[in-house]
Amino acid sequence: MEILFFIIAQTLLNRGYEKMADVWEKQLWAEACRLRPLAELAQAAFSILAESYPVRRITLRRWEAESQSLVTVAEATAAAGNQGNPIGQEKSRLAKRQVAEWERRCRSASQTPLHSGSRPQSLMKVLVPTDTSDPWVAFPLVDEDSIEGLVIVEWQSRRSLSATTRKNLLPLAAPLSLAMVNCRRLQELTTHQQAAEADRRALLQRLGRSSQSDEIIGSGSGLKAVMQRVALVASSDVPVLVLGETGTGKEVVARALHQQSQRPDGPFIRVNCGAIPTDLIDSQLFGHEKGSFTGAQETRQGWFERADGGTLFLDEVGELPKDAQVRLLRVLQDGFVERVGATSAMHVDVRVIAATHRDLAAMVNEGTFREDLWYRLAVFPMLVPPLRERRGDIPGLVQHFAEKASRRFGLPIAKATAKDLQLLRKYHWPGNVRELAAVIDRAAILGEGRQLDIATALGWPVQRSENERSKLQGSEKIRGDRKNRSPNFSQSPGIDFSLLPSLEQMAKCHILDALTETQGRIEGPHGAAKLLQINPNTLRSRMKKLGIKRLDYRKNHGSAND
Repeated sequence: MEILFFIIAQTLLNRGYEKMADVWEKQLWAEACRLRPLAELAQAAFSILAESYPVRRITLRRWEAESQSLVTVAEATAAAGNQGNPIGQEKSRLAKRQVAEWERRCRSASQTPLHSGSRPQSLMKVLVPTDTSDPWVAFPLVDEDSIEGLVIVEWQSRRSLSATTRKNLLPLAAPLSLAMVNCRRLQELTTHQQAAEADRRALLQRLGRSSQSDEIIGSGSGLKAVMQRVALVASSDVPVLVLGETGTGKEVVARALHQQSQRPDGPFIRVNCGAIPTDLIDSQLFGHEKGSFTGAQETRQGWFERADGGTLFLDEVGELPKDAQVRLLRVLQDGFVERVGATSAMHVDVRVIAATHRDLAAMVNEGTFREDLWYRLAVFPMLVPPLRERRGDIPGLVQHFAEKASRRFGLPIAKATAKDLQLLRKYHWPGNVRELAAVIDRAAILGEGRQLDIATALGWPVQRSENERSKLQGSEKIRGDRKNRSPNFSQSPGIDFSLLPSLEQMAKCHILDALTETQGRIEGPHGAAKLLQINPNTLRSRMKKLGIKRLDYRKNHGSAND
């Protein structure tokens, strides 16, 4: 009779546990779906189970396949409070035969729980390194084919866990497996974000910039009209055509358009259309399928796909051949891209900004650029003025490039003097801002951190005597034939280009300065050839060509043994 009563009571108790299992399983799924640290999740699972079972401790262990180890990452007890105990130190390395047994159990369709008294004992001691003699049950945490780890539930009672109890606890594994997967993926994402941020900082450091959205120098003066047009069109997705000479900063304007648009977090992809080989243009712009042509060993995304959700900057768009212009026109019209070798097209959401230094309107008249593509690209054209038309921006640009040069070359920051700025304002700047950046880099190196040697960087010999300078300025070679000069140079206001020396006269003056410095010596460690970093015979040949006679020079400047 007592045995019958015990059986009935145990049956009712098990049914009660099954009903409670439905309740705590729903609660546990709700907790597992929240993105939270594993220590907090373990404590939440302990609190939920403790309402129905005499639980003493819950332990979470993560499986590390590379090291073939189980690492304890969280532990929860009644005394742990609401946060749980993050561990991350206790590590159990499995032997090769133990790894095979562990993986076999994890991939078993029946998902039989491990429990105290399981065989083989050697494996159990590695998987469940408990410090108590109380009974325990453990469940592998598996997500599809991925082994995530192990959850261990320790009992307060000394009585062994029945098969029914272990079965009732089985739903504990699925939500905890999901939580382990989410935690692992979050850690991977964090690692990738940190690596991307490190790459971004390194790139900005190489570019000499402090952030991607650095203030554009001249936005309130020489580029004020351009930036007003940028603010006007940035929020829309219409194509923009940026026109201007080489080196004026068309890419800077395009980046400003991207940053002020409604897709600043999307990619900004720059493509130099003039640098793509003709036979690879379609593959580069639109991508290709594996095997679509010889050498296509894998499927490749084109620039349009990579820029999906962001901005594609087509620099030097005037260099595109006619057949590529046709396919570009289709993308601009309907937003569909078809890879080379593909059988269907895909839609891309890309804002296109094109730039060129060429006269596209004239190219349309010549028939080298499609008229319909011109109309599609030039929905909103904007012209970036050359540096010679915004000389007021030069001081700010000089300071900016000087700071960049100091970071790149490890030199103190040197400032330009008023005389330096006057020289820079008088120069014509055929290479625009790009040329100015090169001049400041050269001036910073020549000045060795003490100053910006602008005069030498611009090519004006500053060490020659006033008599030599007067002779150079009075020479017909210096004045040259004004009719043969570039129209751009002759039309620049306020600059007397007749004062600029020819390259031959500059070389002559440079050699004279070197001979003066070395007191007429040509060869040897202290000779002019060493100073000019050329072969002594080459120096003698150039002296002969330029009419520099050694005897006359020694007579005028003192003798020196050669």
